[in-house]
Amino acid sequence: MMKFHILTLFPEMVEQGLNTSILGRAIENGLISIEAVNIRDYTENKHGRVDDYTYGGGAGMLMQAQPVYDCHRAVSGGRNVRTIYVTPAGRVFNQGLAQELSMEEELIFLCGHYEGIDERALEAVATDRISIGDYVLTGGELPAMVMVDAVARLVPGVLGNDESASYESFSDGLLEYPQYSRPALWMDKPVPKILLSGDHKRVEEWRHEQAIEVTKRYRPELYEKYSEKINEIKKH
Repeated sequence: MMKFHILTLFPEMVEQGLNTSILGRAIENGLISIEAVNIRDYTENKHGRVDDYTYGGGAGMLMQAQPVYDCHRAVSGGRNVRTIYVTPAGRVFNQGLAQELSMEEELIFLCGHYEGIDERALEAVATDRISIGDYVLTGGELPAMVMVDAVARLVPGVLGNDESASYESFSDGLLEYPQYSRPALWMDKPVPKILLSGDHKRVEEWRHEQAIEVTKRYRPELYEKYSEKINEIKKH
C-alpha cells in the first residue's frame, strides 16, 4: 500500500476531492491510503492561530514554524519520509516526476497558505519543493491533490489495467492519440477504418503516427524534444 499524507489547514477540502472515483476504489481495495491532517490541531496558541505577521514588514500573514513542524513530526514519527512542499517557487511537476514519486512507499505533502510557511520549518521538514505551474493559487491543497492523483494512478492495480498508464499522454514523450467508441458513425463522421480492421499491428502503428501529429499540432515544444530524442537514438 502506498501512503499519502497531506498536511493542510483545510482537510475537508482534500478528503472530498480525493475519496471518490478511481482513487476512492483504490482506497477501498487497500492499494493506497490518503490521510488529510489538520495543521491547526498542532498549534500551541490557545486561540488556535497558526499564522503571524512577517518580520521585515510586508503584506499578508505567514504560517508559523511550530505547528507545521510538530504536525510533520506527528505524521512522520521522526522517520525520513519524502516531504513535498507545494510552492510556485519549486521544480515544475511533470509525468516523469510523477513516476519518480510513485516509487516511494510513503509521501507527505505540505500545503501552505497566506504568504507561505516560515522558512525554518521548511528547512527542517521539506525534502522537495514542487510547483504544478507558473501561477499562484490561494493555497497548496489543489496542487497537492493534482500530484496525488497523478502519482496514485501509477501505483500497480489502481487503474485496474496495468497497461493503461503506459499508453497515456507523456508516457513516451508524446500526447495521447485520438480515441473513438460506438457508434461507428456519428453525425456523418465515421470511426477511422483502421480501428475496425482487427489488425493490431497496424492499429498500433496508426496510433503512434497520430500521437506524433497531435503533439506536433498542440505542443510543438514537446514534439521538438521528442524529435531530438529520436535523432539521438538513430545516431547510436
